[in-house]
Amino acid sequence: MRPVTAVLESTLLGQRGHLFPWAPVCMALGIGGYFALRFEPAELLLWGALGFAVCGMLAAMRLGAVSGPLILALSFAAFGFGLAGLRAHQVAGPLLDFRYYGAIEGRIVGIDRSASDAMRLTLDRVVLERMDPADIPNRVRVSLHGDQGFITPTPGMTVILTGHLSAPNGAVEPGGFDFRRHAWFLRLGAVGYTRTPVLLLDPPGAGQHIFKVRMWISARVQAALPGETGAFAAAVMTGDRSGMLQEMLQDLRDTNLAHLIAISGLHMGLLAGFVFSGLRLGLLFIPHFNLRWPVKKLAAFGALLAAAGYLALSGGNVATERAFVMVAVALVAVMLNRRALSLRSVAMAALIILSLRPEALLSPGFQMSFAATTALVAVFEQMTRIQQLRDWPRWTAPVISLLVSSAVAGAATAPVGMAHFNQSASYGLIANLISVSAMGVIVVPMAVVAALLMPFGLDWMAYAVMALGLDWILGVAHTVADWPGAVRHITAPGPAVLPLMALGALFVALWQGRGRVFGVLPMVVALLLWVQVERPDVLISRNGALVGVMTPEGRALSKSRGAGFVAEVWLENDGSGKDQEGAAALWPGPNAGRLAQAALDGTDVVHVQGKRAAEAFDGCTPGQIVVASTELPGRVECDVFDPDRLRQTGAIAIWLSPEGHRVVTDADRSGRRLWHGAAPQAFRLAAQ
Repeated sequence: MRPVTAVLESTLLGQRGHLFPWAPVCMALGIGGYFALRFEPAELLLWGALGFAVCGMLAAMRLGAVSGPLILALSFAAFGFGLAGLRAHQVAGPLLDFRYYGAIEGRIVGIDRSASDAMRLTLDRVVLERMDPADIPNRVRVSLHGDQGFITPTPGMTVILTGHLSAPNGAVEPGGFDFRRHAWFLRLGAVGYTRTPVLLLDPPGAGQHIFKVRMWISARVQAALPGETGAFAAAVMTGDRSGMLQEMLQDLRDTNLAHLIAISGLHMGLLAGFVFSGLRLGLLFIPHFNLRWPVKKLAAFGALLAAAGYLALSGGNVATERAFVMVAVALVAVMLNRRALSLRSVAMAALIILSLRPEALLSPGFQMSFAATTALVAVFEQMTRIQQLRDWPRWTAPVISLLVSSAVAGAATAPVGMAHFNQSASYGLIANLISVSAMGVIVVPMAVVAALLMPFGLDWMAYAVMALGLDWILGVAHTVADWPGAVRHITAPGPAVLPLMALGALFVALWQGRGRVFGVLPMVVALLLWVQVERPDVLISRNGALVGVMTPEGRALSKSRGAGFVAEVWLENDGSGKDQEGAAALWPGPNAGRLAQAALDGTDVVHVQGKRAAEAFDGCTPGQIVVASTELPGRVECDVFDPDRLRQTGAIAIWLSPEGHRVVTDADRSGRRLWHGAAPQAFRLAAQ
């Protein structure tokens, strides 16, 4: 039998020349390891990880064919771990630790729309009354409700309003999306809302030039194309989605067309390709120019400048950054006479983005973007090696490319989308096949033409043609979304499912040789875990305002109104298509006024809502589970989840069993991290 080292050496030698794409995978493992911790490691440990990474990378250059790649893999993992931790410290800022109501002053640095279709402002240079400036968050985000007709929010304005603020909330159930972490990396120390008008304190000052240009173009586009067509056009050209209503966005999501409003690889590739082709053809028409100058390389350089301008104008989200890096690598390769598209360029894009924003690894945008791109590049690399395809008529190439790209991208992003959004578009492939061509043939080319005509005031002509493609896409979205069974609801997977599936898929895509089939094994395990996932029998919201119990008909909620966001997420995670009112109708017991009671497998669950219900509560018996949204008077003899206890635990999930209930809290799953207001542990504790 061959020694293990000999087998390992032979295996790694067989992968020589194909190991670079594994670098961002190892880095992502280190980043994921940092975010999976339940305590905050000491900064000394983070710097130590970076030091180990640098030393390991230098040492790997002198090591052999086996030890070198292994040390390099560990170094990239350590680099990701340390970088993620230091990034979390870099964005640190004060968190609001109480519920604030009063005057809020700040400069507008962000404009978007909330899930409830309210305009939302992000403010910096924040001033809150009766607060020490050292304790005021660096940024706050406020949703605007009520009559807001006094001013039109503009980038750079200093505004004042009266509103409610509180710290970002934790997950709505243990193991769920942690908004506190998301807000931490956005530098948001408080979120809230106002029902009073926003008033102008100072007009826009200097700075924020790109943001101002972006919103100016968005307003110009929407003035030329009113309604949802203009809002769609503004999103495609500038990334500004503040004009898009939730109904329109939902139809795009339900038909798997939402990627058409996210400035990503499709838009960046189409724009760069259109500019590259236009410049190359234009330069070729100049007499003698093509004989004296490298026309192809000049066209690539011009396309690179156009892509960079698009990146700056769009606001630079993760998908746009990834797309720009991919396009930049391809265009630079053209200028250097190198291969333009390969898994190496995908890996380079991932390394750059993870180095700049390690937290992007956890976002659906990053995961879906790189899943689609990696799968597409891997599949098309294999297709170029199939001789039979080269013998087909040339006119079939675009048809095959459209069919294959839509199918591959849809299959690669489907698990990520289902895991994060708990739904699957049944007719997504059909919708994409009849819509994506309109984006490439009409919308993006006309967007480029509009940008060229804008200085002359003639961009309205391009918008008129652009509207034809946009209206076609929106018509497809609205029509297909109304088809029976257009959306399938998916149960949320456990925490290990998506990482296992990603590692298996990456092994299939990146490994060379027949051994790649072993990547199917973790994917199968992930699917089995997903199918067998057990949802909690009882869910309790973080403030005790809502209780959900599992019945044979699905999740039943303790009330039909209030805590709507929590109810929506619970039902989505269950894979239920019901709304809150429908789920409340399933409550399996008396639900009179503010007191709801349900019997589950021999365990009584009682929800006491409000002070009057608490005063009328006549006690409980051992074995009951009582949830109260306010303090209960007197002493109780059962398991009580009141505001004091819930402030320590966060949201709660309970699995009932005759042998004993299993209780899991949000604090159990998320631990104590910087974004929870926790200080780093001592190095001695972090190293244990």
